[in-house]
This record gives sequence, C-alpha cells and structure tokens, in this order.
Amino acid sequence: MSAPDPVFVAVDIGASSGRVMAARVVDGRVVLEPVHRFDNGAVRRDGHLRWDLSGLFEQVLVGLAAVVERHGGVTSIGIDTWAVDYGLLDADGRLLAEPVAYRDDRTEGIADRVHARIPAERLYAVNGLQELPFTTLYQLLAEQSALGWAQARHALLLPDLLACWLTGERRTEVTNASTTGLLDARTRTFDAGLLGALGLPADLFAPLVRPGETLGTVTAEVAARTGLDPATRVVAVGSHDTASAVVGVPAHDRAFAYVSSGTWSLVGVELDEPVLTEESRAANFTNEGGVDGRVRYLRNVGGLWLLQESLRTWREQGHEVDADALLAEAALLPAGGPVVDVDDERFIAPGDMPGRIRQACGRAGREVPGTPAEVVRCILDSLAVAYARTVAQAVELSGAEVDVVHVVGGGSQNALLCQLTADLSGLEVRSGPVEATALGNVAVQARAAGVLSGDLEDLRAALRVGLDLRTFTPHRSTVGVGNGQT
Repeated sequence: MSAPDPVFVAVDIGASSGRVMAARVVDGRVVLEPVHRFDNGAVRRDGHLRWDLSGLFEQVLVGLAAVVERHGGVTSIGIDTWAVDYGLLDADGRLLAEPVAYRDDRTEGIADRVHARIPAERLYAVNGLQELPFTTLYQLLAEQSALGWAQARHALLLPDLLACWLTGERRTEVTNASTTGLLDARTRTFDAGLLGALGLPADLFAPLVRPGETLGTVTAEVAARTGLDPATRVVAVGSHDTASAVVGVPAHDRAFAYVSSGTWSLVGVELDEPVLTEESRAANFTNEGGVDGRVRYLRNVGGLWLLQESLRTWREQGHEVDADALLAEAALLPAGGPVVDVDDERFIAPGDMPGRIRQACGRAGREVPGTPAEVVRCILDSLAVAYARTVAQAVELSGAEVDVVHVVGGGSQNALLCQLTADLSGLEVRSGPVEATALGNVAVQARAAGVLSGDLEDLRAALRVGLDLRTFTPHRSTVGVGNGQT
C-alpha cells in the first residue's frame, strides 16, 4: 500500500474572516479543501479597536482538529494574516492585551512626530515604504504612551504570535516584518538607526526567518487539543497574506501586474530590487518583501472594505440588501458616473460609508449617488480607476514590463470590477484564483517538504494546473486610465 499524500494546512486569516484549509498535491495539482471558516472583526474595548486574537487562535485549533479528524495527520502548517498589527508580550511571554487594530485612531498625528525625528525622505531611503498612518512604526510610537508599555519586552506580528502559541517559539517572518517600516529595504534586516531614533529596544522583535524555514513543532498542549502528532512542523510562509497571494498569482512569466483584491487592494509588480527614488516616494509606492527575496513593489489602495462597510451600514439601518442583486443592478448603470479617491483616510475607520462616499462626491463637485446601486457603482468605478492608475505608475517608476493584470482574491469574483479594470488600463485582465493566498501558502510548505521544487515560476506553473481563470479584454471604446473621471 502506498503512503498517503502529504497534507498541508494553510491558516489564512483576513480582517473580516479566517479559514483553515487542507491541501494535497495530487498528480502535480494542488487541491485545496476548506475545512473550517470563521468570522473576524475588530471590536471596541478599553477605548480602542482591538482584535480578539485569543479567540482567533481557538478557531485555528478547531480547524486543525477538524483536519486531523478528516485526514489523520498533517505534514506541516503555515500561517498568514494581514500586516502591520502586533501583540506585546511581557518578560514571561504573556500577551499584555489583545492587539490594537490598524483602523484605530490612536495614530492620528503620529506620522508628524516620527518625521520630526526621522525626515520622511531619509525614512523612505531606508525602509522604502509607502506612508500609511497605521504602519507598525507609527503604532509603536503611539504605544509608548500606553499604560502597558513599561511591561512590554517583546513584540510579535500577528501570524508570528499565532505560530508562537502553536510552537512556543518566537520568530519574526521577514515578508511581514518588511511592512513594519523598521527593516532596511535592501538588506531585509532590522535597522538599528530607526529602532534607536524611535526609542525601541534592539531586541523588541524576535530573530528573523524566511519563508520555507521551520518555526518549530507543535507543543504538547496543542497536540493534545487537536490530535496532531507532536512532530508536526509549523513552517514559515509568506506570512503577510499579500506575500502568499503573490506567490499564488498564476502568471506564465514575469511580465505581469497583480491586484490582490480584498478588504484592501494591493496593486503592483514583482521586482528583484527595491525602487528607492524620490519619484517613487512622492508617488507613495512601497517596497515590501516577497518570497525568495523578491520585492513586492506596490501601493495599498482602498479595497472592498468600502463595499463591505456600505452593506453593513444599510443592514444596520434596517434595509434589506442583497449584495449580488446590488452588483447586478450596478452593472446596468451607465459608465461615466462619479468617482471618489478610495485612498482618502476618511474611508479607513468603520462607520456610515455610503454617507462618506456621498459627502466626498459633493466636496469634489461631482454627482452625488443616491440609490444603493449607484453607491456600489461609484465604489467599483473608483476602485477600477485606482487599479489602472496604480498599475501604470508602477510600470513607469520601476521600468517593469507588463502585458497582463492578474486579479486574485475576493475581487476576482466581481466581473464588473475586472472588466472596468481592463477597460481603464487597456490591458488584459485575468481573474482568479479566489484562494490565491492559501495556494501560495501551501506552495511554500510543499516546496519545503520536497513535494514541489524550483523557483517561484515553477511553483506558479504547478499552481496553474486545473485552475479555471476568466479573461477580460479591454473594450476599446473606454480604454484610458481614469476614463475622463480622474
């Protein structure tokens, strides 16, 4: 009797939901199996928006137990989540408080304080990061005014914290660490000058590891609760979910741009070296770490959060709204309607998103959308404008060659958004897979186990097998970034 196929587990947690997925490589094809899904969301507690990370860990354990029940054993586990947020631990390794969410308002005005110590130009020359108000370094400066800071000895980014609870080992995975603003963009090591200027201990973060390295094996307690073999490895993957998603882009060669479209949209190209020019800084592009030392040259662009919050607001107001019906109605509306700047900081926090969108249109002197379908169309038109413009900027600033845009993640299921992106960019758009992040997570684990091999192009070739992708060709009558709506 032949040995069973190795089973890999992808723990993939986003800002609105999480999933535990089992995967096997069968006849060269990666087969994903959703095992456990759960909701996520920040809640206001102790005056701040916080994540219930302890609750999320319990859900991870439930999912791992379900995988063991179905498959009997697990080869390895990889964890990815969103970036920038972290938990603080005391000297004994105890979590001081549930992590504050990046949408919390505690970082208002903090960027100016940071730049008084480190000029923005110098900061970019070192870390190469887009200026975002919630980047980890800004959060950590705000943190120093909190009561618990005096007890803090260690900081772990969220996927590293979950991995620590599984293994008992503290490590910092480099692709996610690259989003903190504290790493040198060239060396991908923590920069002592930045840490010192911000008054942060040199050993605040655990040692760096790279995707494919083993973080540890599960603790006896985790093994007892889940049925896992105590020798089960937890393997570092691209623990920033976008790093895994880019691995999962089913590109045939390097001449592609990507849109990882979810709660946020990450739009960019893949490079071998960072772009640290003043033009790049002025355009607010970021140089984040990718798997195998690649650079994710991109911009964070507003995402489906605008739609998610709009739907939540309407339901909270007592309206019966069906997302699919609204999208279908929005698709029937004529082109040329109002657009907003999806990167406006006023869209970051939870709240009345339809009201904010209408106010933004009014401030800009544009037609104000009235019905829910008109608001939805405004969101999708605005996202497509941002996607097309950002791809064009990434090409211009980096010199990369791009002949196709891959849209992965939840937004890949939105045919109207994909078609609008093709129309405005003048480039072919290929949509899918939805689970690019989980596929990229598994691919790195499978390579570490010797089941897959090669570089990222080889991994992508394996991931493409059996995928059902949809292609959107530009409508020549509407080609042109912004379509007159910028």
